[in-house]
Amino acid sequence: MDQFLGTHQNRLDAKGRVSVPAQFRAVLRSNGGRDGDEDGKLVLRPSHRHACIEGWSVAEFDALSKPLRRLDLFSEEHDDLSGLLYMDAFRLDPDKEGRVQLPAVLVGHAGLTEAVVFIGLGQYFQIWEPAKAEQRRAELRERARSRTLTLPGAAA
Repeated sequence: MDQFLGTHQNRLDAKGRVSVPAQFRAVLRSNGGRDGDEDGKLVLRPSHRHACIEGWSVAEFDALSKPLRRLDLFSEEHDDLSGLLYMDAFRLDPDKEGRVQLPAVLVGHAGLTEAVVFIGLGQYFQIWEPAKAEQRRAELRERARSRTLTLPGAAA
């Protein structure tokens, strides 16, 4: 499986469009949905933990419904999680130049203006306002240092 890697900065144009980095578009094409019918398409949603936008391949986003289905359909936990995942999610198809129109609700949530930063996180990516992205990067590094984080089973 291909993964979203690296940090990439792009511009948000006056119409609210941004080019998805070429490396991310390649991952989206290779991680398309069933029978390749969703190749290149993506799902964007507001992060419920940070002031940023999350981006997913359609197949990875659809996979989130599996653990959700284990919850009682009418429970508060199901309502809360399904609302967080789906109520402000958008399935988008980049144009020929790899641009997507960012919905206004997502732009507002992330506080985006002219420049945006794409951050790869393996199975998904995030879109940040540049100063907030740099702050997040510093927070992650400091937490990793202070906790001496390591992957289970990883070689030291």
